[in-house]
Formats: sequence, C-alpha cells, structure tokens
Amino acid sequence: MNWTDIFNGIGDFFQWSFKLIKGLGNGPNLFFWLLIAALVLVWLRMQANYNKEAEKNNTIK
Repeated sequence: MNWTDIFNGIGDFFQWSFKLIKGLGNGPNLFFWLLIAALVLVWLRMQANYNKEAEKNNTIK
C-alpha cells in the first residue's frame, strides 16, 4: 500500500458520500433549520424566565 492508494481511497469515499447526500435532497437542511429554530425558542424562553427571576429578586439592572 502506498500514498496513492490511500488518497484514492479517501477520494472514493467522498464521492460515495456526496452521492448519498445528494440523494437526501433538502432533508438535512430542513432538519438543521428546525433544530436551530427550536433551540432559539428554548433559549429565549429561558432568558425570559431568568429576567422574571431577576426582577423578583431585584437583581436586574
């Protein structure tokens, strides 16, 4: 085994993986968009709760 075999193997793997990704279409994009949107909503809700608690304890500036 030489370096050419290693690099050709890596190239073959990436060509295979890109065909798989192309077959998925917009599914991964939609998944990550929904995940980010959900995490932003969770973050905003937690921030609102922290602000309410800070107002209650009079620690908000």
